[in-house]
Amino acid sequence: MNATLLAVNAKYVHASLAVWFVAGGAAKYAQMPHTVRVAEATINQNPADILARVCAGSPELVGISAYIWNAALLPELLAGLRARLPGVRVLLGGPEAGHNPAHWLTNGADYVLCGEGERNFAALLDALSARDSAALGTIPGLCFLADGTLRQNPQAPPLQELLDPYSDNYFSALDGRIAYIETARGCPFQCAYCLSAGEKVRFFPLDAVKSQLDALAQSGTQTIKLVDRTFNCHAQRAHELLEYVIAMQTDCCFHFEVAADLFDERTLALLQTAPPGRIQLEIGLQSFHMPTLDAVSRKTDLEKAQKNIRRLLAGRNIHIHIDLIAGLPLETLPIFEQSFNRAYALDAHMLQIGFLKLLHGSRLRAQAQDLDIRFRSEPPYEIIRSPWLSKAELDIIRRTENALQATANKGRFLSLLAYVLTASGLPPFAFFRGLGESVQNHATALEQYAAQLFSYCATLPNVDENTLRDCMICDLLSMSKGKNMPQFLKSHGAKRKQTAAAASAALGRTIDYNETAVLSGGTGIFADSEKRDAVTGLYALRKTLLTAE
Repeated sequence: MNATLLAVNAKYVHASLAVWFVAGGAAKYAQMPHTVRVAEATINQNPADILARVCAGSPELVGISAYIWNAALLPELLAGLRARLPGVRVLLGGPEAGHNPAHWLTNGADYVLCGEGERNFAALLDALSARDSAALGTIPGLCFLADGTLRQNPQAPPLQELLDPYSDNYFSALDGRIAYIETARGCPFQCAYCLSAGEKVRFFPLDAVKSQLDALAQSGTQTIKLVDRTFNCHAQRAHELLEYVIAMQTDCCFHFEVAADLFDERTLALLQTAPPGRIQLEIGLQSFHMPTLDAVSRKTDLEKAQKNIRRLLAGRNIHIHIDLIAGLPLETLPIFEQSFNRAYALDAHMLQIGFLKLLHGSRLRAQAQDLDIRFRSEPPYEIIRSPWLSKAELDIIRRTENALQATANKGRFLSLLAYVLTASGLPPFAFFRGLGESVQNHATALEQYAAQLFSYCATLPNVDENTLRDCMICDLLSMSKGKNMPQFLKSHGAKRKQTAAAASAALGRTIDYNETAVLSGGTGIFADSEKRDAVTGLYALRKTLLTAE
């Protein structure tokens, strides 16, 4: 059987893992010889180009991983495959198909695989190659139409062994993109919005995991993300893997999704020894409103989580990314504001605001009608309104999130934000809400956005324009070494030239005029391009004494 597995990723930098697991399963478990090719594309590519790439191999079977980010594109791809490859059979897998097989089987797919696909895909290849239609009824998790009736085979018990998806072809295709690794499957928690809720956790052998980490670290990638749902749910195992990663001789950054309240003292102490930039932690808090967390069965010790996050941030060696979800049951706009303000006060490197998605297969989607939660019918099934948040209130949160994303979440204007929030006394949500409503075009060039941000902040109570200007100068220099310094901040031309000359003499290398500025008190300042923070990505700023004009 000649088959092609297609992954349609959200961005080029993402490298699919699922299709390589399935391809590895075909190589390991199939009883007959097959040719399985992997093709990767992105949702931003022209569908005709994607189809040309898939059809180039003249496959008899095309398998596609279906997710909320690519589901809207799939109908066009399925129709194109039918037109270009008459007789081709189309298989869909992944959560978007596996939790909604009837829809896809009546809209272009021949088969849908529910659950894990490594063994089941291999069995399907064997059955199709042998033209054994009876065998289709024995393949676990396979869904298809028989005489117009949905046939859905029971799923097999989950795999207990780790399959190595990292073939030579994988590394050739990776090409420096983000690499993903799965060291465990399942999640011990029961969160009502999540597809992994209550799935028994299976931990794969540590020796094999370490070997895979070594191989990925030598692949040329800069970032390795563990896709384990709650990496530190097993404290001892998490400690051992973190210890291994910290000791590795590599420049790679390792990204983990964790629950902050599950860290023990020993692991917190270990994390403080990590080289700066070696580790990123993504921490899902979701809400600070306990009735909301209870309503979605989210178990979190909020006080312990906050304490541990502050301790991790104090080490200044780990990038911390925390998450909130807007639209959860029982959380009104004022309550969400409180969650936002508490989360922002933690001073993490990123505060991501996600909007509730009612996913096929999630408990909350099944409860949506009873809860009167309205959501979009097309992927990603985002909330429209609920008894607790109107559409207008959700739009307020979206504008607030846009402003946050354009500034703090990109590591931009950090000293300006700190100054303005302190001087004005505004709570963070109120500040970002006002910014989002005043400066709505966040796709503008940095220079234009900086000017609009300055104008907005200058209208706030107790904000001094000279201090505001100095903060923005320092921020822009540390962000980009001054190359995008807006015209309205460029002044003191002679002193900037003095700054560049003095800095060049002191460092023994050329400091460009455009990498310098002069603060309101007349102090020259410049960005040191050779000193960049491994955690924040910001350049170090240095001052130099200037002579009087």
